[in-house]
Amino acid sequence: MSEPKWRKSSYSEASANACVEMAEAGPLIALRDSKHPELPWATVSRKAWTEFAGALGSGLLRTEA
Repeated sequence: MSEPKWRKSSYSEASANACVEMAEAGPLIALRDSKHPELPWATVSRKAWTEFAGALGSGLLRTEA
């Protein structure tokens, strides 16, 4: 597989590197830590990613530490 095209959230600042990046990887969604892009990334199904992102957007999941 070729190197995925990584994207940060539109809520991230342009210079921020403390976030999760995502990329389409065939039938999966690839996720990586932007602070350590050299490390292996994780993959999840598109369905799982859609449900997770939807839960974040609806406020069902808390995002603050």
